[in-house]
Amino acid sequence: MHPAATAHPYRDTDVVDARAPRFLQGTVGLVSLLALLTGWWALLAVLALQLAAGLVLGRRYCLPCVFYFEVVQPRLGEGEVEDARPVRFANIVGLSFLTAATLAHAIGWIGVGRTLAGMVATLALLAAATGFCAGCEMYKLAARLRGVRPGHLDNVDLADFGLSPNGRVVVGFTHPLCTGCREMEHRLEGQEGRLVLVDISKRHDLARKYHVAVVPTAVAVEGDGRVVARLA
Repeated sequence: MHPAATAHPYRDTDVVDARAPRFLQGTVGLVSLLALLTGWWALLAVLALQLAAGLVLGRRYCLPCVFYFEVVQPRLGEGEVEDARPVRFANIVGLSFLTAATLAHAIGWIGVGRTLAGMVATLALLAAATGFCAGCEMYKLAARLRGVRPGHLDNVDLADFGLSPNGRVVVGFTHPLCTGCREMEHRLEGQEGRLVLVDISKRHDLARKYHVAVVPTAVAVEGDGRVVARLA
């Protein structure tokens, strides 16, 4: 018997069991490959509708997601819990490619449709097998281009965190259900200076203000508000 999951799959949508996206990617990859091999292009439309339903209506309406959370997760136990935002962006990218592939086949651009479907199958199966998610990396790259990168966050207003200028502090942005966040907290407890944790599920305003694209994120801050190091 595995311990109960810490993150509810349908309510705690800020985070996700890291195995769930890989299961979904495996499903998308295999079905896309089947469409390529058989010419059943309607399968691409079905995949697109499933991704759209999950993104718009929630995970309860994504059949592969429901199968994972109701059948697979109870047998394997909960995996590492991670930030769901990169995964959500990756699903949007997948939806875009599947929609384009479906439309290409509908108007007779078979070569374009096969190319797009092949890209979806390849990248989805790669993500399922290795954990490398191209869409997630695109999200992180876009975040860096928006200014979320080491060294760019030069100053913070200590008053935002209820602090006054008084020596070095470590500010960590976390989520209560994020496995990596708990590991970061334990690791930073021994760092020089007071540790202040910001729960982004309650302080979306601070996450936006300081351009926190993924959690965990932590920085060391001097008493005057200068960021001197990025720790996570």
